[in-house]
Amino acid sequence: MLPSQDDYEISPTQLAALKRAPDPLRIRLIDCREEDEFFLCRIKNAELRPLSRFAEEAPNHLLNDPETPMFVYCHHGIRSMQATLLLRQWGKANVWSLAGGIDLWAQEIDPAVNRY
Repeated sequence: MLPSQDDYEISPTQLAALKRAPDPLRIRLIDCREEDEFFLCRIKNAELRPLSRFAEEAPNHLLNDPETPMFVYCHHGIRSMQATLLLRQWGKANVWSLAGGIDLWAQEIDPAVNRY
């Protein structure tokens, strides 16, 4: 079940449950870190869309599918919250930031993900 649109974050546990659901929703997982960080580690099936290029990439890559839920993450959750706020300001209602970022994901969900 998706978080409320009144919420701006999703916990790693909630996101993992969505990904593991017997009939999982079609979602988009957006990594808003920079390329060097993405190549260090990433969550499986994530798309790289660095926050530094959001303004130029959003219209063609992030706002073109208003219905698909989107979850954005970064290292600790600060940049992904900025990205989430931008996307909501631009009209994407069903987008949430991953609380604690990939670092908390690695601690709570997938210890195989490298931490840095």
